[in-house]
Amino acid sequence: MSTSVFGRAAEPIVIDVWSDVVCPFCYLGHAVLEESVAQFPYGVEIRYHSFQLNPGMKVGQSIRADDYLAAQVHLPKEQIEASHAHLTERGARSGLDYRFDNVLMVNTLDAHRMIHLAKAHGQESAMVKRLFRAEFTETLNLADHAVLADLAAELGLDRAEAVTVLETGGYEKDIRADIAQARQLGISGVPFFVFDNRRAVSGAQPIETFRRALDLIRQDRAAQPA
Repeated sequence: MSTSVFGRAAEPIVIDVWSDVVCPFCYLGHAVLEESVAQFPYGVEIRYHSFQLNPGMKVGQSIRADDYLAAQVHLPKEQIEASHAHLTERGARSGLDYRFDNVLMVNTLDAHRMIHLAKAHGQESAMVKRLFRAEFTETLNLADHAVLADLAAELGLDRAEAVTVLETGGYEKDIRADIAQARQLGISGVPFFVFDNRRAVSGAQPIETFRRALDLIRQDRAAQPA
């Protein structure tokens, strides 16, 4: 294997991402990260990890997200509306179409099962993006097994396998391992991005922040002995 200008074997920069598909900031952070990676002239590997914003919510239950925020998080209506307006504006600049009026809050355990299933078939990133769009633009119910299985099939995965994963609680250990790792790292909010296990970015930051993190990793690698 050849040696790169980083001072070690040429290999992609690994970005580990903790996110939840009912998190609007995660959707924006995902889009901006992809923009920054597209502008970066070196290899990058993005790995997604499960995180649950509302693990105590009953699996299969759904409620309007605004009602959930008002009742459970005790956010005033004005604050919720201001946040939606800000995200809608920022999201539009990254090609996202937020439709907050009908977005549903659910326990995302089963949605994470679909991400792990897709990962096993090389479709991890595509599934993450599809679930975000289903949640925030199409306002589908991601607690519904039929919806999740249909989304898996749409990406070319076997629908029957998706149904089996959902019915049998598949990938539970993988999901719990992701959540445990987040706890060990002190991650209490998402999105959270870890670059090469050495630098972190928290939140849906501007593209310049992600590019700066990537450039710093290149500098870190260059400083390492060959």
